[in-house]
Amino acid sequence: MSAVIIVLIILVVLVFIALIKTIQVIPQASAAIVERFGRYTRTLNAGLNIVVPFIDTIRNRIDLREQVVPFPPQPVITQDNLVVNIDTVIYYQVTDARAATYEVASYIQAIEQLTVTTLRNIIGGMDLERTLTSREDINAALRGVLDEATGKWGIRVNRVELKAIEPPTSIQDSMEKQMRADRDKRAAILQAEGVRQSEILRAEGEKQSAILRAEGESQAAALRAEGEAQAVRTVFEAIHAGDPDQKLLSYQYLQMLPKIAEGDANKLWIVPSEIGDALKGLSGALGGGLGGGLGQGGAPAPPLAKDVPSARREEPTVD
Repeated sequence: MSAVIIVLIILVVLVFIALIKTIQVIPQASAAIVERFGRYTRTLNAGLNIVVPFIDTIRNRIDLREQVVPFPPQPVITQDNLVVNIDTVIYYQVTDARAATYEVASYIQAIEQLTVTTLRNIIGGMDLERTLTSREDINAALRGVLDEATGKWGIRVNRVELKAIEPPTSIQDSMEKQMRADRDKRAAILQAEGVRQSEILRAEGEKQSAILRAEGESQAAALRAEGEAQAVRTVFEAIHAGDPDQKLLSYQYLQMLPKIAEGDANKLWIVPSEIGDALKGLSGALGGGLGGGLGQGGAPAPPLAKDVPSARREEPTVD
């Protein structure tokens, strides 16, 4: 009985192993290469698959998702004989599992070597300045070469990126000095432009202020002259409207004489010669009203100041 039980147990184990080898579950976005007696038979896609146990074998399981592979820095010589280290990143995707398994031994290593070779060819035709400023052109050229070469391997290169371009230390120091000098130059230019613009604005402000001040003074003078002219015109019209006679004019003239002598600085006063005419007119008016110009006691009136030469009165100087 014990031998029979052992045989049954062995058979159950064999059946279990056969079932395991028969049923193959492939995850999503993956593929498996099946070989029968060492020869490619078919490619298993995602899901449940049945294979012949002990005859069919799984050669390789391949991930069909997009992969990202960074490559270590590679020394590259530019056109002006400068060595720069360039880091690259490749984004690729396996589109044909059979070609990726049988057309190339290691597609990762093949892509890396092809990237280095192509990068050296591209950078060798550029100087350092163009290399630092033409990343997009380098990426596009590198991707085109890689995509064309890896197409027969069942691989599609989606993107190629240059992570870093590191020139020699001496070149970096020189570039930093040049950039610092350029920044200082731009700062000095901007400062000079600011001072110049400030001076221009200040001059424009002073010019506008002077113009407005001159216009104000001109308008004020014009208004002042117009006011004075209007005042003279009004007085003139009032005088003509009142129709003054000689007596009124002589009286007004005599009233203005004290105002002429006003002022502390007036130490010498000259009597005008026109005062005789005013006195004559005023005495004539008074004489007509008091009896024909007779003086006190019926005596004739004294001679008018018209016949008297201009008198000069000096005031004592008070120290």
